[in-house]
Amino acid sequence: MITLHGIPRSRSLRVSWTLEELRLDWQYHKVDFASGEHRSAEYLALNPCGKIPTLLDDDLVMTESAAICLYLAERYGPTQLLPQSIEDKAQHHRWVQLVTSELEQPLWTMGKHRFALPEPQRVPQMLETAAWEFDKICNELECLLPDTDTLFDNFTVADILLTHTLNWAVKFEQQLPAKLAAYRKRNSRRPALAAALEKEMAS
Repeated sequence: MITLHGIPRSRSLRVSWTLEELRLDWQYHKVDFASGEHRSAEYLALNPCGKIPTLLDDDLVMTESAAICLYLAERYGPTQLLPQSIEDKAQHHRWVQLVTSELEQPLWTMGKHRFALPEPQRVPQMLETAAWEFDKICNELECLLPDTDTLFDNFTVADILLTHTLNWAVKFEQQLPAKLAAYRKRNSRRPALAAALEKEMAS
């Protein structure tokens, strides 16, 4: 049995979406942050960092959303959510790294200095810097984005990560360049994303 521990609309949605694209049987456990469940002994035994998401696949415990998505694709759908040639896989992993290391980080900086950090550690001036960083990487990715519906011949984990992160940006009221904006809207219509969100919100 596959169990995903997460919070609706958080990074766990990347994993939920991957599970739905692969049409796997899985269950969702909503972690109650308000009650401190993420700091409970039971949860820390699974994820010592106390972060979201955590995936249990029988005896395997996985953390870090991008790593979980890649694991699921490699184990359950290598011909579905990953490119097939070694050259395309190399470029695919490059996109994964760009999204998680470059595109996501200024957004998370915004989140930390808006609500996630304790108030004494929040620096309002960081929001302007983070917005500048986000615009810079968006303009770079706009040049790299292919003139196709997806990053590769088939829809991949990299598309899930990129679309999810761009949706996060829109929620944070960040402006996207034209190609990235169209790409986000197109891939946000996938039925598997709607199914994943419905399952998370129902928990």
